[in-house]
Amino acid sequence: MADIRLAALIFLACGAAGAAIASGAVGKIADPVQARSDYIENCGGCHGITGNSAPALLPVLRDRVGYFLCRPDARAYLIRLPNVSHSRITDNAELADLLNYVVFDLGGASAPADAPPFTAEEVARERPHALNDASLKALRAALVERLVRTCKAPASLRQLFPSQGTPARN
Repeated sequence: MADIRLAALIFLACGAAGAAIASGAVGKIADPVQARSDYIENCGGCHGITGNSAPALLPVLRDRVGYFLCRPDARAYLIRLPNVSHSRITDNAELADLLNYVVFDLGGASAPADAPPFTAEEVARERPHALNDASLKALRAALVERLVRTCKAPASLRQLFPSQGTPARN
């Protein structure tokens, strides 16, 4: 019975968060319903159902994660994050859809208009190179500095969430 209640709460929360996929994501996600469901099941517990993880010490995705599409190294970083590359989602096309949902829907206007969507081939190429031995904090900080300098990403991207007053920690 508890599982049914939890599923109902998640369903209601999803509806409250808005079941529609953002217009920037249309055509970039093969199965938007599955992608959103995969996000909620695999990412939403930590990053928040709507991509707002604050005040958790995790980066807010909402209206920010799309900046990572501006540079090939930052784009690959999103796939190579341990929780992405080691995801229980074994189908690379399904994982690409989840990433496209994150960057084009949750990322909103932060995703460059001309950014191509993630593909199964790209996920298959980057996934084996998971960032298991890297300092994610240092790597993210270096990537964000490049995004601020070369892609006009906001300086607030340095923080985990926009209203945070101290440098990012993760």
